[in-house]
This record gives sequence, C-alpha cells and structure tokens, in this order.
Amino acid sequence: MDERARSCLLSSRSKLEQDIKASYIMDHMVSDGVLNTDEEEKVKTCTSRKEKAVALLNLILKKDNYAYISFYNALLHEGYGDLASMLQKDLPLISPAAEKSFLDGGTPFVQTILCEGGVPQRPVVFVYRPELINCIREKLYKLENSFGWVAVFGMAGFGKSVLTAEAVRDEQLIKACFPGGVHWLSVGQLDKAGLLVKMQSLCYRLDQDSQSGQRSPVTIEEARDRLRFLMVRKYPRSLLILDDIWDSGVLKAFDIQCRVLFSTRDRGVTDSVSGKKYEVSVDHGLEDDKALEVLALFVNKKVSALPVQARSIVQECKGSPLVVSLIGALLREFPDRWQYYLKQLQNKQFKRIRKSSSYDYDALDQAMSVSIDVLHEDRKEYYKDLSVLEKDVKVPAKVLSILWDLEPEEAEDILQEFVNKSLLFRDCNKRPYQYYLHDLQLDFLTEQNRYRLKDLHSKMVNLYQNHYKKGHPTVADEECMYWFRYLAYHMAHGNLREELYSLMFSLDWVKAKAQMMGPASLINDYVVYKDILDEENSTVRDNFQEFLSLNGHHLSQKPFPDVVQMGLCQPDSSEVYRQARLKAEQETKKGAFYLEWINKSSLESLSRLIVRPHKGAVYYACFSHNWQQIASCGSDKTLQVFKSQTGEKLLEVQAHDDDVLCCAFSPDDKLIATCSADKKIKVWNSQNGNLLRTYDEHSEQVNHCQFTNTSRKILLATCSNDNFIKLWNTNRPGSQNTMFGHFGPVNHCCFSPDDQYLASCSSDGTLKLWEVHTANEWKSIDIMDFFPNLTDEPKESEEVVRCSAWSSDGTRIMAAAKNMVFVFDIESATLLSEIKTGRHSTIQSCDFCPSSQLVAIALSHYTVELWDLESNKKVADCSGHLSWVHCVRFSPDGSVLLSSSDDQTVRLWETKKVHPSSAVSLKRDSDVLFHHNEISVVAPDNRKRLQLRNGKTGEVIYQSEEQESRIRCCCLSKDPQAAVLAREDGTVKVLEIPSGNTLCTLTGHTKTVLHCQFTPDGQTLITCSEDTTVRVWDWKSLECKVLKGHSERVKRFRLLDSSRLLSWSFDGTVKVWDIVTGEMIQDYSCHQGAVLSCDVSPNGRTFSSASADKSAKIWSFDSTSALHILNGHKDCVRSCRFSWDNQCLATGDDNGEIRIWCVLNGSLLHICARENKDSMESLHGGWVTDLHFSPDSKMLVSTGGYIKWWDVEKGESLQTFYTTGTNLKGIHVSPDFKTFVTIDNIGVLYILCKVG
Repeated sequence: MDERARSCLLSSRSKLEQDIKASYIMDHMVSDGVLNTDEEEKVKTCTSRKEKAVALLNLILKKDNYAYISFYNALLHEGYGDLASMLQKDLPLISPAAEKSFLDGGTPFVQTILCEGGVPQRPVVFVYRPELINCIREKLYKLENSFGWVAVFGMAGFGKSVLTAEAVRDEQLIKACFPGGVHWLSVGQLDKAGLLVKMQSLCYRLDQDSQSGQRSPVTIEEARDRLRFLMVRKYPRSLLILDDIWDSGVLKAFDIQCRVLFSTRDRGVTDSVSGKKYEVSVDHGLEDDKALEVLALFVNKKVSALPVQARSIVQECKGSPLVVSLIGALLREFPDRWQYYLKQLQNKQFKRIRKSSSYDYDALDQAMSVSIDVLHEDRKEYYKDLSVLEKDVKVPAKVLSILWDLEPEEAEDILQEFVNKSLLFRDCNKRPYQYYLHDLQLDFLTEQNRYRLKDLHSKMVNLYQNHYKKGHPTVADEECMYWFRYLAYHMAHGNLREELYSLMFSLDWVKAKAQMMGPASLINDYVVYKDILDEENSTVRDNFQEFLSLNGHHLSQKPFPDVVQMGLCQPDSSEVYRQARLKAEQETKKGAFYLEWINKSSLESLSRLIVRPHKGAVYYACFSHNWQQIASCGSDKTLQVFKSQTGEKLLEVQAHDDDVLCCAFSPDDKLIATCSADKKIKVWNSQNGNLLRTYDEHSEQVNHCQFTNTSRKILLATCSNDNFIKLWNTNRPGSQNTMFGHFGPVNHCCFSPDDQYLASCSSDGTLKLWEVHTANEWKSIDIMDFFPNLTDEPKESEEVVRCSAWSSDGTRIMAAAKNMVFVFDIESATLLSEIKTGRHSTIQSCDFCPSSQLVAIALSHYTVELWDLESNKKVADCSGHLSWVHCVRFSPDGSVLLSSSDDQTVRLWETKKVHPSSAVSLKRDSDVLFHHNEISVVAPDNRKRLQLRNGKTGEVIYQSEEQESRIRCCCLSKDPQAAVLAREDGTVKVLEIPSGNTLCTLTGHTKTVLHCQFTPDGQTLITCSEDTTVRVWDWKSLECKVLKGHSERVKRFRLLDSSRLLSWSFDGTVKVWDIVTGEMIQDYSCHQGAVLSCDVSPNGRTFSSASADKSAKIWSFDSTSALHILNGHKDCVRSCRFSWDNQCLATGDDNGEIRIWCVLNGSLLHICARENKDSMESLHGGWVTDLHFSPDSKMLVSTGGYIKWWDVEKGESLQTFYTTGTNLKGIHVSPDFKTFVTIDNIGVLYILCKVG
C-alpha cells in the first residue's frame, strides 16, 4: 500500500474504529475480492462492534492499494460519506500490474476518476455484456453537449448496477463527455429523511475541499439548490450516477440541470423530470454459457470441469446475474452443495438462498418482494393473479381483462403500470401487445400464492365459460390463441376434471383448436393430461389421440378439411365416430353431404402417427437415443425437431443454403449434425438450435452424417460425392481423419454398434468396412459380384450401392443396390441371404430392427416393406406415402419404425402389429356390380390373384389362383354369375362365381388387355388391348370378331346399344363399330394427341372426347365435325362426363382442375375450386381421372388424389373424402348416387354410402 494511503488510514483510524459497522463494509470487500471468507469469519468472531472494526482495519493495513480503494467505496455505499472524504485526498493511483490483478479493464486515469467519484469496482466475478454496455455508452454520448437523463431500467437481479458502472469505465467517454468527473450515489428505497441524508452526503463529497465551511443543508429544497450550484459552477461537465431509483419524487430531487445516469425498476419515474431522456432496457439476463462461466469463476474451475448439476442450476436461475452470483458465492463456501442448491431452486425455496454480499437484500425472496410492496393494495392483488399463467407464456390484455373482470382498456392501463415498474415485460412486436413475466418473477409469485392457485385456475375457467357462452373463440378474437393453447391447462390445475373431460372429449373442440393451431398441440394435450383423462375413460382418450395422430397431416393443410367427415372414417366403436355420426345426421337434415365408410372395419393398419414438418421433400429423419424426439431435414433447407409421441415441434433451424440431406443425434442427444448439398457439415445444440461448428472440408455435396453409437469417444462420420469419408471430433475445428479408397460418390456411412468399424457404400459398386481407430480399410465387398447375370438384361458396369445397416449384435451387415438387399457375415464377408423387391422400384434406404429379425426397406414406388430375414419373406407393406420414400429408421427398442418421403411427411409405424395379411393389397383395376341391395366388387391383388369381395363388408368371397402374368383389368356379370380377368400377356379368363371354376380361356390378344366388359345379356364379352384391336367374344363358343382400325393402343370403349360400340385410342381417333358384323361405321379424327376419355350423352345424340392435347370436344353422331371445341385447360384433359339432363359436360385435367361446360353452345359455366389450391401440387391432389353426375344433375363426384363432391350450379365443393393412399383411377357410382366404390394406389378398398 502507498505510504500516503497507509498514513491516512492510521491518522483516521480512531474515527473509523468509532463509527463503522464492519459486517456491512466486509460485504463489499468480499465481493470485490479483497477479503476472503476466512478473513471475514475471523473478524466476525470478535465480540464488540469496535473490536470488529479494529480487526478489519488491521487486515486492510496489511494489504495493497486495491484494499484501500475497496474500503473507500464500501464507506460510500454504506452512507459513511464523511468518513470516505477523509480518505479521498490520499486515494492511491493504481499501477498497470495491480490494475490487471483487479480484473478491471480501466486505465489508471479511469480508475482515479471513478474511485474519486465512488463508482464501485467490478464484482470479483464479472462477465462482459458488450451489447448492453455499448448501448448505455451510446446514450451517454448524447449528453456530451447538453444536460439530460439516461435511464437503465429492468427487473431486479438483471445486473443494472454492474452494467451502469461498467458503461462509464471508458477513458474516451469520460474525456469527451464528462471531464468534470463521475459521481456515484447509491439511492434505494428512501423516505424524505433518508433522501436528505443522501443529498447531504453528496453535497459534502462535492464540496469537501471548500474553505467556506458551509453548514449542511437542512431541507431537501436547500440540498437541491446546493447541488445545482455545485454541478453548474464547480462540475459543469460531470456525470451524476444515481443507482437504484424507486420513486419519481426522489428522482425529481435531483432535477438540477446536470447530466444524470440512473438505474431503476420503474420505467415511469422519468415522467417527473425535465430535459432530454434516453432509455436502455435490460430485458434479459445472462446466456447459459455466460452463466456457466460465472459459476466456474466462483468455484475456480474450468467450465468443462463443472459437475452435471451446473447446467441445471443455470437453467433454474433463468439468466439472472443476481441469482447466479448468489449461488456461485454460496458454492465458493460450500463446494459440495451443488445438488442441494439445485433442489432449493427447483423447489422455489428462495429464503434458503442467502448470502452476505454487496447486493442490497439478504435473500432472493426479499429482492422480489420489495418490488411488489411499492404497489397499491388493489394492484398487488391483480399482480398476484398473474401466478395463474404458465411459464414462458405471452398473453394479450384481453385475457387478463376477463380474469380481472375489467374492460380491456382498464386492464391495459394496469399492465402498463407493471411494465413501467419492471414487474412485467411487454412484447411490442405483436399486435395486440403481449405481456409476460420473467420466470423468476413467476416462480416467486407461484410460491407466494401457492394456496390460491387452484382457485385462481378455477376462476379463470369459469370466467372464460361466462364470456364465451355461444361457443369457442374464433380467429376474430385477438385472445383466441391463448385460450386454445391453455384452457385445458387451467382446467387441469383448477382440478376441474368434468370440464376437462367435456372439453378434451369433444369433436367441436378438436375442430376449433386444430383449425387454429394444427394437430400437434392437441395431441400433446392428450399426452400431458393422459393420467387425468384416463380416470374418466382411457378408451375415449385413445380414440381421440389415435384420430389426431393418423389424420393430423390433413388437419394442417388448407383448405381445412371437414372434421366430421374424417371422424366418420373412425371405427364404429370410437367415441370420435359416435360424435361425428350424430353431427352428420344433424347436418344432413340441413342439406349437408356426408359419407359413411362401410367396410373400414376390414382394414389393418400399422400407422401410428403422421407429421408434416417440412414444406418440401423430407430426405432424412431419425430418432434421438432416448427416442423422445425425432429430427428431420429436407429440401426446404431446414432442420426440424419434434416430439416422437405427438409431432409437436420443438425446434426449427434454417440450417443450410441448399437441400439438407441428412441429420443425426449425438449419443447423448445434446448435439445434432446436419450435412447438405452446399458441401457443409454443421453441428447444432439440440436444445436451443445454436450453431456450434461448421465444417467445409468436403469439395462436393455431403450425402450422409452419423455419430458414434456410444459416448465413450464421440466422433462424427461424413461421406460425400468427392469420394471421401471424414471423421470429426466436434471439439476440434478440423477433421480428425480422411478415408480414401472409393472411386465414386460415397452415398452412406454408419458405425458398427461397438464403434470399432465404419461401413461405407458407394456408387463405385462397393461396400467397404474401415477400422475407426486407424482409419484403414479393413474389408471391401464388390456388390456387383452378387447381382444375377440375366441374359435379357445386360450387366451394368456400375451398381449404385445406396445404403447399409448393421445388425444389433454387429455380426451382420446389409447393403442395398437397385431393387436388392444383400446380407453379409462380417468376419467372413460371405453372403448370408438376399431380398429382391419388385423390379419396377429402387431401394432408397434400409434398416435392421434392433429387437427382431425384421428388416425395413424404403422404396421409390411410395411404400415401405417389412421383411422377415429368417423366412426371407415380406410380412407387411407400410402403405400411405404419396411419393418416394427416402429414409427408414427403427426406434432404439424396435417397437416403432419411421419413414420420410417426398410427400412432406414423416410417418411412424407400429412393428408389433405386423401380420402376414398386411402385405396383401388390391390393385385399382376393379369392377363393381350394383344389383338391387347387393354390391359385388372384383379386383386383382398384388399377388396376381383375382378377389371377389362383398361390397357391404369388404370381406373376400372368392380368391383365384395366382396367375402367370399380372392381371390388368376385370369385370363382372350378374347373369350368368361370372367374372373375367384379363392379363398383361393378353390372356383372358372367364371364371364361374363363386366356385372359381374356369369357364373358358380366351387367347388372341398379343399385348396387355386394357379393358373388358360384358354386354348386358352376359353372352358377349368385349376386350381392348395395347395390340391396337378390340375383340368381341362369344365366350361360350370361343368365337371372336376382331375390330381393327386403330394404329395405337385402344384405351377403352363404350357400348352404345346392343349392336354398336364406341372406342378411343392413343392414335387420336374415336371409332364407331358394328359389333355384330365387325365393321367400322364411323371414324373420327378427334385430336392431335392421345384420346384419354370419351362419354356418350344420355340421349345418345352426342359424345365427348378428352385428349392429351389439352382440349376437349363435343361431337354429333350425325357429323364428323366437332360441334364445340373446349379450350382452356392447361394440362392433359383426362376425364369427361355428360350430366343426365344432357345440359352440362364436366372435364377434368392433370392439374386437378375441373371445368363445367354448356353442351348447347360450348360455353364455360364454372371452374371448380379454382381459388382453393390445397397443399398438394395439384388442385385435386393429382390427375382428375373420373367424373360422375347425380341423377338430378345437381351434384358431381370426381376422383384424383382423393374424392370430391361438387355443387354443379355453384361450382363449389360440398365434401372431400381423403383416402389413405392417392392416385385414384376411377370411381363406381350406384344408380341412386348413394354408394361409391374405389381403390387407392396402396390397395385400400373404399365402399362409401351417403349418410341420411
């Protein structure tokens, strides 16, 4: 210590020993790091106040200049201004070396100025917050040429005082703006007497070198005048800092035409003063990493060496510097109490979080309560009511006006008062404004109000019900989102179980909430409140949860679907179906149109959840290791993370500048890696989405990334089109190893279960195994050697190996190329088995089930297949995707399989439901016979068999033997009872029904038969084929007439009467034939493109044609010239149909557009759903393939990606039925327009009957 400083202490010692209270002074000096806790305790062991003061001074005299300065500042803070003034003249200058040891960045000039002005030193543990500090400095520069006010406001414990002191620790700022000095005054909560004492102390400090010997001012007015004089005359360009202003009256006392910087919790205090005013809002605390740094400094450890409880403590501290410092100071004294203090924080035991420190309050609860105590009594009650809110929830004023039973404007006034006092925050980025509490404020309120919470929640619900007696809020209500999100929460916490049952088991609520928020939030409610709901009826809760899980992807699209119609598709035993049926019957009486799916009970489904997380193709998805979360990525360049049970979104990150091709969780689930076509790999924090690492060493797109399976040593593997595989340690900025050996793009890589080996597959046709430790190639398998060398299919020079997967025991590995999967023994590299899928599809992904012999395969033809390796048989088709499936992954326990697709969905499947019958599906080439009250359906299945099914139940009546060639079409005859199957090889068979006996086999066609049909008397069979002919068979005698004339395949035909037939072809012509003589009657050159559809008007005078040339035409049988040419479609016109009253013609195209025309003059009447484009690429989810009018010509049914019914007069949609699959080829309609039968592209049969 400087000799002058030591002499000053010794000369002032008797006065200091007489007056100071050592315990208060030591709080500051411990915080400054001058005293340690042992020294503090030693002083405290002294008995009397004077003995403690003597002991403290003895300690200070043994220390350095910093101890003198810290002691001086402590005297100022504790109100000993007269004693501090005795020490001021001998304040030591701080040497650069000493300055560094003080952890203070100010220069000696700054230190001297700030010490003289009583500005506190940095706390012993300090983290820099440049954004806020620079913001305060920016405002201070505005005071350079004129007086004014800079207010730093925010809630308790957010570090306002430290930030204020740090802002003036800048030499350039002081010299430019405040050369007269900086003067600090700690204010706090004061009465008038206390305010006068503070002002007297400041006057004394500012005028202590005066020789006038003026007496102290005796009134506040006199003190203000004295200060004004001093600041104007003696310190004209100085800064007065007022720390912790509570009251506008106190601030007004310092309205003395000088430059003032002050901190406050009440934003409104500046209203009482004059001059320019600038504000800095301290509305957030420390980031997690900064808070961990604070704890590490307190306990003198590296952040990486902190125990696991450290991060949880930081999260519980909610970013508050105060709380982090309190905990840190406690842990410095009790380093083994991490778990104890974490528990206190979690249990809101704020009274136990105490520490003697430089902060004004002994415990956290006291710091919180003083902020509330300044409110008027009625305002206190309103504020305490906010404990009913959920954490991290922003709420509009209208919600609280309902809770407080006030007008919205009155509620806004009260909320603004809370905001001004830093008791509440306001989000001004939304309209209306949203209000919210900091977590610490809410925790404190909840603890203080814990015995009233149940009643408050109950009150909230009751007031909601009174306010919305006519029904749930709508989008027109600004507060509607709050109620949809949190009404169930209030019911559950208010113990209003009956109300919760009524809400959650209501289809009306499901519809209203899903329309506003989508399905994921609803599903989450059923999961969160499962235990409560199950007390009433677990089956009903299952009904609603399953309904949302399997239909959620429809509920998130626009236009919003009819929930009642979707509910009618649920099992008859479901509560969802019961409510939907009741509503459908009520609405039908008012003219609505609903369909009952009468054969739905015959279906089996493995589907568990369908989520639509992306706005484009989903290239990859994977489970977290605890399988509570799923990460997905795709063509929209984002990474999405959502709950695996509900699909509720947890995280969305704009991850890359190009398609994101793969994502992977680290073994501890803390990290997620992504790789992209932009050649980069990125590593993200899985909780908050912060970017941790970016790697860009690959020179081409990165196809796949995978972490090791265990946490022993976490590595990341990536592979790229640059032919290389790289290993990364995420703690390092560059790659750890690069693996060379492939001669083509590397498509996939994966670690063995024990992380000893890495498998990679490449477009060079090889599967390679690498030793992870050495990065050396261990084995290489040439997949080309295992492909069959077919004589009719020349062996390609290169086979792209798409993917590989390890068995759970690490003894086998499988690789997929083209349409085959090969399973190899790891040690010997010998082929154990192989799986061959359909030749028309390519395998995109494969995975081993960790708990069984199942293997999942993703295929380009929209499906996922499950195979049993032991029997080498397919056991199930997971059907439902509407486009290419890119990825399949089993959950860690094997109970669930996920798949992702170009159709924007991620689907979850339950593997325990796998049954051999799941692998059987129907083809779309069907025929239906409506006879009296009976319905018969005939269709081929995917195993080349013909099935006859009961149209009421969907049950199989007859099933043929497997055919040698694929069945392409079929038809039924009632009399005689017979069915026809026509094959790809041109063979036609007539079968007796139901015995299945073959009545005859008809040969003659040389190519695929495209259509077949009996004449009404059942004696004649007509077929058409790709061989360009139409054949008319007397099937009993096997006689045949061949109708030749078309030059390309004949798409279809239509019987005009007992002797005439109309056929159309890809050659652009339509022909009329005499089927008795076999002669062509008329030949129409209709279009320049293929004729895709024709229809004949009910009166038999005209027919229509629709073509790939994007036009439709109306023709007369009396002329070969078109009556009307119907232009306007922008794509192939695939379907056309006349209305039964001969007035209208409907046409549908490949863009999903339907047009209705006037037959009389060819004018356009309506374009159906022109403005209602849904989430699919087409207006109708696909090509419009079939159209049918109702007998009264007032309704129209159409098929595309789904089925729609239309009001013909208005051109508006009446109903939409979403099928499980898509790409419907056509629909069979009963004569009364009450029964509809179709089959989708995944083989599901739909028999739909009109309700009512």
